[in-house]
Amino acid sequence: MRLRPHAFVAALAAAALALPLQVRAETGPADPAAEAATEISLPAITVSTAASRRMSDRIIASGLVAPIEEVNVQPLIEGQPIQSLLADVGDDVAAGQVLAQLSTSTLELQRAQAIAGAASARATIAQAEAQLLDAESSAAEAQRVADRTRKLHEQGSASQAALDTANATAVSATARVTVARQSLEAARAQLALTEAQLANVELQLTRTDVKAPYAGRVTARNATIGAIATAAGLPMFVLERDGALELRVDVAEADLLRLKPGQRANLRAAGLSAPLSGTVRLVEPSIDATTRLGRARLAVDAPANLRAGMFLEAEILVAEHDALAVPVTAVGSEDGASTVMRVKDGIVERVIVETGIRDGGFVEILSGLSDGDTVVTKAGSFVRSGDRITPVDAPATN
Repeated sequence: MRLRPHAFVAALAAAALALPLQVRAETGPADPAAEAATEISLPAITVSTAASRRMSDRIIASGLVAPIEEVNVQPLIEGQPIQSLLADVGDDVAAGQVLAQLSTSTLELQRAQAIAGAASARATIAQAEAQLLDAESSAAEAQRVADRTRKLHEQGSASQAALDTANATAVSATARVTVARQSLEAARAQLALTEAQLANVELQLTRTDVKAPYAGRVTARNATIGAIATAAGLPMFVLERDGALELRVDVAEADLLRLKPGQRANLRAAGLSAPLSGTVRLVEPSIDATTRLGRARLAVDAPANLRAGMFLEAEILVAEHDALAVPVTAVGSEDGASTVMRVKDGIVERVIVETGIRDGGFVEILSGLSDGDTVVTKAGSFVRSGDRITPVDAPATN
């Protein structure tokens, strides 16, 4: 009997279904481990454990080295030629050290004139004192004559004319005393003026030595021998006061608000074998309206190997503490919130977290996780909330 095509297909299907039953009947009951192996295997996903670690908040900035304070050395007197220069660029000078000398010839002549004027004034004073004594003696004698003449006139022995003459002579002698006294005061005033002029010349002579007002390093010298000293042009010398240098860095306005004086920093520069240490000395209160950058100034602890104008990179330590942290790659974003994929009993769930300091490859978790929680190391992995996975511990990372 010849089967039709559709009947033939049905027969083959029935035979295929009956074959496993026959085999199972011949081999006995199925092994449970074998049945589990036939199930679909779960994906292996790398996970990390949220744990406490030392976290450091740092701000990276760069800038140029400059003196903390520059001192411009100008001549204290003008109009005198520069006679000699005793310091050059790069010299370390002490406070009060002579840097240059101005010519003293004109001032020496003025001092000689002032000395002569003082001597003349003293002689004039001596003459005025003698004239005053003579005038006082004459006035006293004239007054005695006038008194005697008045008595004689009262007795009738002297005429009225004689009395008038004696009185006039006494008044004239008294007037001469006043004139002599005023002449003496004028001579003394002239002596005081001459002595003041002499003191001024002496002071100018001491100022012909151009001295360093503070200790420091000479960074510029604009003076030349033979030039006329003046304070109107460039300073004769420029000093780094006490050789103290600072690093001036520009930072974003958000970072500027986190900087405070006293914060420590590591400074690095090309050519330095080891980083230098520094301290935030000053945070300027203003922000550039164009660049939106603020400026901080860092004092360098050991600036011996630095020079003004060098370019340095600063790593400023803003905060440091122990905190719960996970790898940065474990943190994702959803609807503007930071999230991680927490794994519990092999099941993935999305958790919203609040992050803090980011230090290297780790980020601080302020809320949302507990110490010991397991999270998917890479939040971008192809897993969703509710998925079952096979967790694989990530390699230990410092």
